Amino acid sequence: MSEALQELAAHLTQKHPDAVLASVVAFGELTVDVLPSRLVAFVEFLRSDSACRFSSLVDITAVDYPEREKRFDVVYHFLSMYQNHRIRLRLAIGEADMVPSLIEVHPSANWFEREVFDMFGILFSGHPDLRRILTDYGFRGFPLRKDFPTTGYTEVRYDEAQKRVVYEPVKLVQEYRQFDFMSPWEGAEYILPGDEKKA
Repeated sequence: MSEALQELAAHLTQKHPDAVLASVVAFGELTVDVLPSRLVAFVEFLRSDSACRFSSLVDITAVDYPEREKRFDVVYHFLSMYQNHRIRLRLAIGEADMVPSLIEVHPSANWFEREVFDMFGILFSGHPDLRRILTDYGFRGFPLRKDFPTTGYTEVRYDEAQKRVVYEPVKLVQEYRQFDFMSPWEGAEYILPGDEKKA
């Protein structure tokens, strides 16, 4: 399998040297780093080329590296049922960069791109309806960025007295920050049969 993926990587580099920045086969998977400006043409090639035939877009996601100049990796997973291969495309982009939408090539990219926008704040140029899909319309921030607080900024609850949903700033009590790492058995005043510790 690894040899077939190496051959595929060489084929892609030969056919599209303008798009492929690097490729690596690791853990039985091929990852190709692609120039963002050449993404759409390269994905069209992956779908139509007889040696590739990657007809299924499986997923689009992102990874946040806040310390890098190009903060995000946008990651695409494709499947070729004809060749029995999978491929991962990776684009490194900055926080203000836009990624070309793949909707014209793969209509299934629609909701994937909306999810990446909602969770990371990455914009896709040419997307017909780029709006939040998993969070509320008034949600602030992007939850999968590493600088987003784990508690969020607001909490949502239903107020029985007002008969509506209420948004409030997060209020944390001090006890939330104190963690007890003791086993529940170690603090017990009673010992169950078989739980005696040997000295």
